Amino acid sequence: MTNPYPLRFQPEFKERVWGGRALEQFGLDIPEGHIGEGWMIADHPNGTTTVNNGELAGQGLDQIREQYGKEWFGTRGFSEINGRFPLLIKLLDCNDDLSIQVHPTDEYNGLPEGELGKTEMWYVLDAKPGATIIYGLNDGVTKESLAEALHQGTVLDSLREVPVSTGDTFYIPAGTVHALCAGVVVAEIQQNSDTTYRLFDYNRPGLDGKPRDLHIEDSLNVIAFEGSGATMMKTDITQAGEWLQLAHSPYFVVEKGLVSGNWKLATQPESFTILVICEGSGTLNWAGGSQNYTAGECFLLPANLDQYELDGNATVLRSYLP
Repeated sequence: MTNPYPLRFQPEFKERVWGGRALEQFGLDIPEGHIGEGWMIADHPNGTTTVNNGELAGQGLDQIREQYGKEWFGTRGFSEINGRFPLLIKLLDCNDDLSIQVHPTDEYNGLPEGELGKTEMWYVLDAKPGATIIYGLNDGVTKESLAEALHQGTVLDSLREVPVSTGDTFYIPAGTVHALCAGVVVAEIQQNSDTTYRLFDYNRPGLDGKPRDLHIEDSLNVIAFEGSGATMMKTDITQAGEWLQLAHSPYFVVEKGLVSGNWKLATQPESFTILVICEGSGTLNWAGGSQNYTAGECFLLPANLDQYELDGNATVLRSYLP
């Protein structure tokens, strides 16, 4: 029986019309093309990541889930809808504006069979001067007024645009209209879903030269016009060895911490832990060994890993199930 250890995965890279080459800054060997997404930890029909370190190297996250079950993933570590790993961890490079979009809840009748809804959060890893995102609707926008704006081609007047800078965090519950815009690189923690409804896409062609599909009816059906509970915050912290909570949803908790020297931590039996290294480098130590880490890497720590240490100087996101 393999002893638990921190799992690192070979990312699944996705070409997107809005992607670029910015993920190379993390030392990732990305393929040619407009690479918009690195699926860093994934267990989905559209992409499953494979372990690239330690004894389980070469095995997919789905295989490990099936083999080691709740002992490694925790008593809450599976989706009740499809039995898969409940989260999807990404790095996104927005070289151009994303489509204006919205995601459904788990309860939406239009979801494909076995697919989850999509609540997510963004942590801004890098933002060019003047960068913005679309984050919700302007006050007073209704389903009827938004439908009319779509018909008239004036939908951008209904959307809330906010400036972003490195370290900003945005919690995006299902039903929130949103879009990353050009010049932003983010870490995304989300439900394990690949369902996106495009409301507007700037009338641009996709990678195949054809217009990308829009999903107007689904979008209008799932938008939370009375408010979704979306929140944003600055995350400037100076005290090492303490966690700042960035998001607490029914699907995940995300915290930010500074590593300076040695930080002793532990997993809990209820849930795996995910670490996203935002900046810096160091060593991840546990009872059975050690693993160097650097910015852009993501690790899945089994629930039964127990004690571990972060050594070095780094900014880290920690995610787990509530």
